[in-house]
Amino acid sequence: MVESRALRRTKRKVTVENLWLYVVSILLERPRYGYELVEEIHRRFGFRPSRITCYVVLYRLEREGLIRSSGATRSGSGGARVYYEVTDLGRREFKAALDYIERLLSAMRSSLRGSEAGQGG
Repeated sequence: MVESRALRRTKRKVTVENLWLYVVSILLERPRYGYELVEEIHRRFGFRPSRITCYVVLYRLEREGLIRSSGATRSGSGGARVYYEVTDLGRREFKAALDYIERLLSAMRSSLRGSEAGQGG
């Protein structure tokens, strides 16, 4: 079945355009580095943001005080890895965002249930 443009737009808005939610949800478990985040997002949530997009989000989150980076460590390939972890502010903002999304979804589901009841099904 072919997806409508509206559904494709919605998927983009709730994934790539709100990537910070996915990044923080993973970082809440333990510190990680950028490439690892991209792979984990793909594994858990089924979409793969570009590495550049992920790093832009990481830098923005760090500037806003939602995450912090730890010193670079050497990887097995000789490159430096910077690890990121969630701050207390990041945890609070993430929870506030989830609460907001849950309220929106609850209201939308209520509308859907009402329309289905009105149709007798």
